[in-house]
Amino acid sequence: MTTKTIDDTIKSIHKMAISTKTVVNLMYTSRIIEEVITGMLKPFDLTMQQYNVLRILRGQKGNPANLSTIQERMIDRSSNTTRLVDKLIQKGWVKRQVCENNRRKVEIFITSEGLDILKVLDPVTEQNNKQMLRNLSEDQLETLNHLLDTLRTT
Repeated sequence: MTTKTIDDTIKSIHKMAISTKTVVNLMYTSRIIEEVITGMLKPFDLTMQQYNVLRILRGQKGNPANLSTIQERMIDRSSNTTRLVDKLIQKGWVKRQVCENNRRKVEIFITSEGLDILKVLDPVTEQNNKQMLRNLSEDQLETLNHLLDTLRTT
């Protein structure tokens, strides 16, 4: 298999600085990954952002979260968290309640139905992820993760 460069993919006729080429490559690859994940979630009537909220709430292990906790843990921080939670409440996958100790505090929980949909999605997601990354070895994936972590911390 021949690897197609980002220059070939976007049919660039001008030589890009390596920094520009890298950023363009990251953005282009990110969009491809997002499109694949969006397609995977579509049959479940879920957006990537809604899926992210469900996973965050599952990670609370039965403890409530508030909107700001969810917002700070979101992958897409520009998401309207209130709207996402409202949509998930409509689907019965999340519930909202007023805190008994502080009536001004709203607590958000994942429901058993929300946990059930994640149990269905977990193997589908894992298979999807393996398929997307099939051309990379375990060592390459470790290196890629290290490089991305390093990039984000600069």
